[in-house]
Amino acid sequence: MCRGRFISFEGIDGAGKTTQIASLCERIRAAGYDVVLTREPGGTPLGEKIRGMLLGDEMTLEAETLLFFAARAEHVAKTIRPALERGAWVISDRFADATYAYQVGGKGLAEEKARSIEDWTLSGFAPDLTVLFDLSPECAAARRGARGAAADRFEREGLDFFSRVRRRYLERASAAPERFLVVDASLAPEAIAAQIAERVSSWL
Repeated sequence: MCRGRFISFEGIDGAGKTTQIASLCERIRAAGYDVVLTREPGGTPLGEKIRGMLLGDEMTLEAETLLFFAARAEHVAKTIRPALERGAWVISDRFADATYAYQVGGKGLAEEKARSIEDWTLSGFAPDLTVLFDLSPECAAARRGARGAAADRFEREGLDFFSRVRRRYLERASAAPERFLVVDASLAPEAIAAQIAERVSSWL
């Protein structure tokens, strides 16, 4: 059996990933593939418990980073790798790039610390494709406000924080263009879906 594909979706909070994740899952299933939809932090029973702490509890940056990678290691071992090995596609709302964007870019963690933990926990494991939703922090903030939901502790960060997160995301995309697809998240949903479909069409 052929290994499945692993696709992650990234972007600052409010960039509009959810709609496109659902659209891609429908397209892949229509092509006859099994799809596992997951998220970070989360994706396993342990990961979901850690998610509650990360989104709600105040903690040091070091503790925050270690918890993200703990949840991620469990996620890969218990959900992502088993699904890929049985031939399913895995679509994840965020993966390791989020740590470099939020904890390194947004909060100032030394990149070598994140890389050391990543090397230890993931051993080079990475998505086949990362779709990055690029949107101005101002527009993203307006979208978050329109949702009307209570903001978690990351969503409550200011525009300067999200500007740094966005910049680090774009730097990572520029450094790995073969893995990233950067989409203009201000475009109509249909246009974004078409770009993603074109990128994955050769795999279906």
